[in-house]
Amino acid sequence: MSAKDPDAPILTAEAQLKDIVQNLYNLIVQSYDHHGNKTHEAMKREIQSLIQNLVKLSRTAPLVKITIPPEVTNYVENSRNPDIFTREFVETVQRMNQMLKGRSDALRMLQEQIAWQLTHAIPDLKDDVARAVESTGGRVPV
Repeated sequence: MSAKDPDAPILTAEAQLKDIVQNLYNLIVQSYDHHGNKTHEAMKREIQSLIQNLVKLSRTAPLVKITIPPEVTNYVENSRNPDIFTREFVETVQRMNQMLKGRSDALRMLQEQIAWQLTHAIPDLKDDVARAVESTGGRVPV
């Protein structure tokens, strides 16, 4: 990775988080399967490694530039799952897309109806109406 790579801090932080999770996992295993002094020394080394990894992460974190929408932050702060926010957002976007498609279809039908009415009311305008309808992506009525 080059120093100019904008994803480098994110990838570094991700690796550091994995190391921290591994430290915590090792501590859980060692505490569950404790065998006296040897385990005690291993746990001390693991805690020291955990502290070093946390310090590294605290130094890397300010370099990570991620924009999180305030709505998602509010969801998490209110102990809600951000996946729910994502699902609700997608559902809202789908509803809006359907509504906009309906409006677009209605406008297209209105355009066709006005064009048909104009060409039948004033036949001399047929070519101009056809050009106007085609230039806006519509179909020329028969």
